[in-house]
Amino acid sequence: MTDSHTPGSDSPADDVIAGNEKVQADRKLLLDAQASGKTLSAYVKLSGPGWLQAAITLGGGSLGGALFLGVLGGTSMLWLQLMAIIMGVIMLSAISYVTLSTGRRPFEAINSEINPALGWGWVIATAMANIIWCMPQFSLCYDAIDNNLANLGGGGGLGDATNTKLIVTALLFFAAGFVVLLNTKQGAAAKLFDIVLKALVGMVVICFFGVVAMLAINGQLDIGSIIAGFIPDLSQWNNPAGEMTAVISGLGESEQTYWSGKLITSQRSVMIAAAATA
Repeated sequence: MTDSHTPGSDSPADDVIAGNEKVQADRKLLLDAQASGKTLSAYVKLSGPGWLQAAITLGGGSLGGALFLGVLGGTSMLWLQLMAIIMGVIMLSAISYVTLSTGRRPFEAINSEINPALGWGWVIATAMANIIWCMPQFSLCYDAIDNNLANLGGGGGLGDATNTKLIVTALLFFAAGFVVLLNTKQGAAAKLFDIVLKALVGMVVICFFGVVAMLAINGQLDIGSIIAGFIPDLSQWNNPAGEMTAVISGLGESEQTYWSGKLITSQRSVMIAAAATA
């Protein structure tokens, strides 16, 4: 029986074979790394999707949510960030497990095994979340360039001119599009995308640790309050958090009712936003 498949065609069988070969190559890399005791470098090399997910979650939403949580509750609401991170890890682990165990895409698996409404709802919500996530990044990038990079060497910043904002935004858009196109290619382009992504995420994480280290060295961190903030306090959903409790308790009854309602409403919105973007 002859094989009618031509060498240049891409059939589903070829995709499966190529995928199996990639899995075997990655498995061999891990086994060799374990044998030589160099597992960390192997994990970093194979953790491209994880770095991409980290880059997606390190945005303006995370920054804004964390800052507003700090403004409203100080360190007393750190537990919410930790809980949101754990929930995100569980969700991504479940998606990864389904994909790797079944060899099927999550969207197709959800539609066929559970319900198409859930699958399409997930896709639409994901698309909307990504659009909403992308929009503030341009403003955040412009402010970072204006207030930090453009001030180096005694510069006066970029200013608030509309044309300047449009030009910088267009440059950022095309730069981001070029980087995304690299990810769609194979070979050197994909490797370059992987290196750039890991470098950017690594720099952000190092900066986070650097800020914490500097504050700790200068004695500006209350370690006890920080540790206490990781203890869950579900009453913060219905009551003002942190130092605001003492401030409101010193007001009159009518003022307490008014400001408690205002703070609780803002607090709930920020808690939901912070949990969604952590």
